[in-house]
Amino acid sequence: MKPNLPQLQSARLILRRPTREDVDVRLALGRHKEIVEAYGGTFDPDAPFTREHAEAAIRYIEEQEYAWVIDAGRFIGHVRFHSIDRQDKRAALAIGIDDPAFLGRGYGTEAIRLALTHAFSTGLHRISLRVLASNTRAIACYRKCGFVEEGREREAAFVNGGWEDDIIMGVLDREFGQS
Repeated sequence: MKPNLPQLQSARLILRRPTREDVDVRLALGRHKEIVEAYGGTFDPDAPFTREHAEAAIRYIEEQEYAWVIDAGRFIGHVRFHSIDRQDKRAALAIGIDDPAFLGRGYGTEAIRLALTHAFSTGLHRISLRVLASNTRAIACYRKCGFVEEGREREAAFVNGGWEDDIIMGVLDREFGQS
């Protein structure tokens, strides 16, 4: 059973559950090289992005236990927690901004801070994530939110025909308020 997630709001955005309208927006956004590669994928400029792809993307968010759409007047991406361990009071964070017009403008930082505030208010102690070492924009965002580098998995992701390292980052509840 999925928890009844609250809607979270900040100055510029709302974290909410997905709606049918999000499919049309996701379809219109299509795929972008920089974003696909930041996710660890290989961009194929000839691969179509269909309504079925958009529906699957929104359905994936719907099916996650702790996931929100990032809404800045409309769908721009999503943020979610996964690998939740209530015994050890920890979870992992994943975020994706699917609209290139919103990259590098602080929307990811704002969404993460909202999500972390909620997660820590539920009693979680630690949130971790992994990010490609080449994704310097995301790493800077995570640092702004209080995450620190905890390790590196060498050649952990095969992207565009080459190996990339994954950076492992984490933030503790007591550190979050200090960022």
